[in-house]
Formats: sequence, structure tokens, C-alpha cells
Amino acid sequence: MQNLIEQFSQSVLAAGRDRRPLRIAGSGSKAFYGRATQGDTLDATQYRGVVSYEPTELVITARSGTPLAELEAVLAAKRQMLAFEPPHFGPGATLGGCIAAGLSGPRRAYTGSVRDYVLGVRMIDGKGDVLNFGGQVMKNVAGYDVSRLMPGSLGTLGLMLDVSLKVLPIPVEELSLRFDMAEREAIETMNRWAAQPLSLSATCHHDGVLTVRLSGAAAAIRSVRQKLGGEVVEDAGDFWRSVREQQHAFFQAAGGRQGYALWRLSLPSTAAAPKLPGRQLIEWGGALRWLASDAPAADIRQATVALGGQAAVFRGTVPGVEPFHPLSPSLLQLHQRLKQTFDPHGIFNPGRMYSEF
Repeated sequence: MQNLIEQFSQSVLAAGRDRRPLRIAGSGSKAFYGRATQGDTLDATQYRGVVSYEPTELVITARSGTPLAELEAVLAAKRQMLAFEPPHFGPGATLGGCIAAGLSGPRRAYTGSVRDYVLGVRMIDGKGDVLNFGGQVMKNVAGYDVSRLMPGSLGTLGLMLDVSLKVLPIPVEELSLRFDMAEREAIETMNRWAAQPLSLSATCHHDGVLTVRLSGAAAAIRSVRQKLGGEVVEDAGDFWRSVREQQHAFFQAAGGRQGYALWRLSLPSTAAAPKLPGRQLIEWGGALRWLASDAPAADIRQATVALGGQAAVFRGTVPGVEPFHPLSPSLLQLHQRLKQTFDPHGIFNPGRMYSEF
């Protein structure tokens, strides 16, 4: 793999000299996310494979082009998992794309985000240099660590090579329950239950139905089941997979409606439903609201900000509108300084997040 790393470095050096943009590409499963980019393709899928795995230490290190499915299979053989439950959005989804997109699945509100599990990263910066950040144990990454800038950076800071992640054991038992419940009551209920020791690991409200997942020891799950009641979901694995991979009927309908965009609203979990036209699906105990709407972007963002949140266009295009929530001047300046530090020639995925960098 060292020859491949040297090839990557030479490609970066050449692009920097010519001020020629590079489009870092994996399988393309998340190419829809963010702004479109131009440039020569830097294919990271060749750089794949598990570098090291210590099940007893709950740490795995893999190359960025490693398919997520392959990585998860290695972990599953030892009854372990990626606790942030990353969406794939395609059969070839890679580890690098997972980290770059920074997206987490239904378990995120209860176990943490992608960033919480990144222990270390090896990458190539805009000068063609190989840099190492973090490590393979938690004590090496206490405090602020540069490796945690990578999740959600969409390849704008450099080419990731290797990623070290903390993993967790697969729960001994899981049970999902359904409740008929209106939206307002569901938001109140999810927040009330979140403050109790109920072993929650996922929540989803849509079309008058609240679905929750419990994960943990068998005795604890039985106890919570008796306390909460509800109807047992028989096809729970398929249901949560459909939510994670956006194959649920809500997402399918949203994607097929003319003029509609799928918005990702990040809100305080206790926030009331934004008064906007369209249909919603709620996750993460109320902190993540998916909105399929043809309302003007300014109205959606104004209503979201009024509730203390942010709104991003996740799928679809809204002409003349940046997909990600506008940055304040100070945050924009910080992003630009980070970009300048890691990618002084501005060659990595320019404009993928915001037009300014």
C-alpha cells in the first residue's frame, strides 16, 4: 500500500503546483450530499483493508477505501459494532465516505456521533505530506484533537488514509415497540423517557406512530417492556434499516414529489414542531426532524432558527440556496483558516461544503 500512498502524494503535489482541483471519490454513495464539485478524480477505493483490530481493546483501524459492509462484517464476527450506526446509502459505501460525511444513524442520540468514536486519522494534506493525528486508545485523544475535524469535512481538508475507531459490543438483546401517538405527545414522551433508565437506543415518529428500540441485558429489556407497554415490532431489524438507509416509505414519497426537497432540521429535542407545510419524520428523541416540503428555503430556515436550530437541504436542489445552513461570519472565517492550513492551494473538493472554501 506504500506505493499507492506515494502515488496519492504525487497526485496532490502535481495538483497543487497547477492549482488544479481534485475531487476525492469513494463509491459515490453520498455524492448527493452537499454541493457539487469539479476536478480530477482522486479514487480512494483502491486503498482498502483492515490494518489492525483488537477486539479486547474495542479498537479497529482500517483504510479509507474499505467498504463499510466489509468492516461491519469483521466486527460482527466478534459481536461488536460501529455504535453510531452509519448509513450506507449504497452497497459500496466506504469508511472514508462515512467519516467525511459525518452522518450517524438511529442510535446516535443514545450512543454518540461519528466524531465521538474517531480515535485517530492518518491523512495526506494539500502539500502532499502524510500526517498522523490521535492514536488508538482514548487516553491519546483527550481534549481537542485534529482527527475529530475529519467527520463532516466532506474531504475539504485532505485525503484520509487510515482511520482508528472505538467500537462497542453488540447489545445482548433488542426489542422495538410501537405506540399510537400524536406528534406533540410523542416529542414530550421521547424527552421524558430519555431522562429515565429505559435502555433506549432509537426513536422514530411518523404518521401518528412512535417506534422505540430498547437495547441491553435481557432482564432489563423485559422490565422496561412491562413498564412501557406498546406493541412489539416483529420486523424491527428491517424497520430500523429502512430509517437508517432512507428506504422508509416517508423518504421514498419525499423523493418522488415534484418540487419537494428533503430537509434535515437539527433542533433542540424539546422544540415544538415547526409550522411549515410538508410531512415530517422525527428521530433522535426529537433532535432530528426530516421535512419533505416545497416551502421557500427562507421560510424553512427562519422557522428553524426561531426554534433554536439549523436547516440543511439533504436531498434535492433548491435553486440559489446553499444546501448547508449559512455560517456566521466568525465561523466562516474559522472554516476558511482551517482550509488554508490543511489545503493551502485549495485543491481538495473545493466548494463541496460552502462556496467560500
